Amino acid sequence: MTPVQRRMIVPVVSLVLAVLLLAVTAWVTLRDAGSSRPGGLGAVGGPFELTSQEGAPISEKDLRGRPFLIFFGFTNCPDVCPTALREISDVFEALGPDRKVAALFVTVDPERDTAASLKDYVSNFDKRIIGVTGTRAQIDAVMKSFRVYAKKIPGEGENYSMDHSVMIYLMDKQGRFVSGFNINRPPKESAAELARYL
Repeated sequence: MTPVQRRMIVPVVSLVLAVLLLAVTAWVTLRDAGSSRPGGLGAVGGPFELTSQEGAPISEKDLRGRPFLIFFGFTNCPDVCPTALREISDVFEALGPDRKVAALFVTVDPERDTAASLKDYVSNFDKRIIGVTGTRAQIDAVMKSFRVYAKKIPGEGENYSMDHSVMIYLMDKQGRFVSGFNINRPPKESAAELARYL
């Protein structure tokens, strides 16, 4: 083997080793993320115990028998949250008032969003949207199970904001994650998709 060939082998071997290391790291991360919850690899969602806008306990068991949506946000959200809740309301309206569905609006800001403030906030939308809060530990646990990102953006005193992910989760009648729910289309189209899970 010539000196030139030896110099060429070193970078190739290094690249192969780096790719193998990345592949193993990705596999271990995905394995660990899915192994701790029912549903296995890549599982989204799971059991939760929170507090409804009425101040009563609420869990995934209370929603069994009907499909439901979950959206994470906060009542001081200036635009994304009220827009999403209005669009969910439009979908529910297109579905019809007697259809057995629900949506949970889970706060990412439990320090400010009490049951009472959530009840007042969601009263502006379809009555099948339920405001949900909990302790910081409870909210952090449910955010983790749904892979939700949220971060406090500092302000003056209580005038901080929250940066958060905006996915709407579609859950089936058994409380299992189906997919992200698309509301960026005519409400009747979204309602037709939701109706398939009734």
